[in-house]
Amino acid sequence: MHAAQLSLASTPAASPRSSALRLAPSSELRTALHELRPDLLARAMRLTRSASLAEDVVQDTLERAMRFEAHYLPGTNPRAWLFQILFSVFITRCRRARREQRALSSLYADPCSWTKNDERAAMNELSPAVRRALDALPEVFRQVVVLVDLEEMAYRDAAERLGVPVGTVMSRLHRARKQLAVALREVAANDEAGAMAA
Repeated sequence: MHAAQLSLASTPAASPRSSALRLAPSSELRTALHELRPDLLARAMRLTRSASLAEDVVQDTLERAMRFEAHYLPGTNPRAWLFQILFSVFITRCRRARREQRALSSLYADPCSWTKNDERAAMNELSPAVRRALDALPEVFRQVVVLVDLEEMAYRDAAERLGVPVGTVMSRLHRARKQLAVALREVAANDEAGAMAA
């Protein structure tokens, strides 16, 4: 027996939904990956403002989507699922670039600086669309995004600075990221509509 058949056979009362999840064909997602690649590239171009970086972000997005294909639920909006992965990849790359830039500039100024504590870096340039979306957030959400996502502060440290429990920081960050994603989707939709009209 195959592993999938064994896991279903060993579960006494496998529901039809759980069976569908384990044995769902991946053709829906793979078709979406192919069809949505130009849209993903357009979004990545708007975020990165660089053709080569956009290609890299899309490639990482497709790779991550394939790696986590088992988590994709048939019937889910593949566009939303892939665009969320793309945004996550973009944020991860920004953080990595910021860390590398900080490390290199620190080493350039002082070759022994790797032995010293990191100084808090100022926020790097954000694209105008991301900056407007961040500025439009309510203050409590914006503070958490700046501390955790942009300044790379740990949840516990952000909670201490804000004087709130760690769970509140996590909740606010989750809600803020959702609001940012919605705002950036609207910007992308407006950009696409403007491009089609032109």
